[in-house]
Amino acid sequence: MLTDRLKKIAWMVWLLPGFLLWASFPPMAEHTDCLFALAPLMWYSRRHPAGKCLVRWLGSGFFFWFATLSWMPAIVKNGGPWPLVVLGWGALAAYCSLYFGAFGWLSARYWGWAREGGYWRRLVGLVAVEPLLWAGLEIVRSRLFGGFSWNQLGVAPVNAGFGSPAALGGVYLVSACVILVNGTIASIAERMAAPFLRETSPVPNWARSVETLLPLALVWGVYSLGGAVRPVSVDDGAAPRGVRVALLQRNFPCVFKPAERESPETVYSTLVKGVAPLRPELVVLPESAMCEFGDVDSRSAAAFMDRLAEWTGARAVLAGGGRAADGRLYNSAALRSATGLQVYDKVHLVPFGEYIPGDKLVTALQRLAPVGSCTPGELKTLSVPTESAGVVECGVAICFEDTDSAQMRALAAKGARLLAFITNDSWFSDSEEAVQHSWQAVARAVETGLPVVRVGNSGVTGTIAPDGRASWLSGPGGRPLVDARGAMCDIMRIPDAAAGPTPYVRLGDAPLFCAFLLLIGLMILVKYRNEHEKRRSLSM
Repeated sequence: MLTDRLKKIAWMVWLLPGFLLWASFPPMAEHTDCLFALAPLMWYSRRHPAGKCLVRWLGSGFFFWFATLSWMPAIVKNGGPWPLVVLGWGALAAYCSLYFGAFGWLSARYWGWAREGGYWRRLVGLVAVEPLLWAGLEIVRSRLFGGFSWNQLGVAPVNAGFGSPAALGGVYLVSACVILVNGTIASIAERMAAPFLRETSPVPNWARSVETLLPLALVWGVYSLGGAVRPVSVDDGAAPRGVRVALLQRNFPCVFKPAERESPETVYSTLVKGVAPLRPELVVLPESAMCEFGDVDSRSAAAFMDRLAEWTGARAVLAGGGRAADGRLYNSAALRSATGLQVYDKVHLVPFGEYIPGDKLVTALQRLAPVGSCTPGELKTLSVPTESAGVVECGVAICFEDTDSAQMRALAAKGARLLAFITNDSWFSDSEEAVQHSWQAVARAVETGLPVVRVGNSGVTGTIAPDGRASWLSGPGGRPLVDARGAMCDIMRIPDAAAGPTPYVRLGDAPLFCAFLLLIGLMILVKYRNEHEKRRSLSM
């Protein structure tokens, strides 16, 4: 009886990798934990059948995602329907954990085949198979069914200042490097544990140093190449081309939470007092900011943006809100300047938030969408007139769009020289969602090599340089200001268009994803070849 209980308790140890991985992200933000968090599970995958590995990885993955998404119940505190919120929390965590399980099952299948062959199979598994499997599955998660591109493994090192490979292969290449490090630690542990387990080490003596040094050499090589991709922020030999941008974080309540609202003009007139003396050229407000004035393309909204420009002396004002046109509802951002009004309509809508899947066919479902059934717009840039840098093409991302690396690459390819991310995180106020959300934006800056300005309502506001260095509007203790109002102004260095886009903007996810598909194809081919040989031997 006691032995059985101890075995059940011992199984809980396999949740530790999920805990360590969770600790790599906010609220704990122990960035380096991800470098060894998955090593125990990778060690397990090399020694056990695929079915057992699937269970271990699923359990640890669910723990990670359930803890990571613990900000979702904040919607309940803000007046959201708790049955749907709890169901969505568990369902999303379970869905994301499937990718952990798929990695554990696929890697165990490979290692089962590798044990039957020579040492080269083991070495290939360590330096290529495991990193490609993880990176490929992250790409699938970020694209399939609209994609949930959140907290990829590489996001933690990117926010620790070690994100240069993202300019080559996106955050997914950084994730592959993290898996290489975890795999190396698993190999070292495997060799060290062999005498205690009375096992013969599967690694020849001459190869031990190769198995340790080769993966680390690959990581060093990738980081060296990534560092060579120069995130240009000024013209060589010329005066800095910088745009002074003011960011206003307005703390209005969640759509679910009725509250007495202050006069927006009073609030914004107070916020601009701190930045007006700096004479910003562009003023940026968060998503939904213009909802208090009507549609973003209405006369009342335009009049208020003109007043903001007058108060600050800015040449342009960018703010988010909704608009209705041709019987359709859009989540939009409007840029008001002397040349007129430009509008961008959000492209990547959030299911169950901005629309209900199938609601355009079954119109009755539209009543269930919290903010109404929105229609996606077309991807485009907005032209910002500035004194110091001329007309600057700005790519806008609204809310969840800043997690979509493909969309940000498309904006950079369209000529964007500045990215503006506006969001309304009041849905999740009093939680860590806003900080986690801001971490995703840092990866987009490194991937595109473009400066980023980010403004959140009840969220994180700040600027990000092309190399990933972030400057956040801070509160007490130096932490990013959340669930409070504030304003800041910064000079954004505009990159020279002649420098060209980063390799990731040019190539995207194609190299990594094609390698992943090739690997899956080879694994299927080997599986069926082995089965064919077994049937053939039995028939003889």
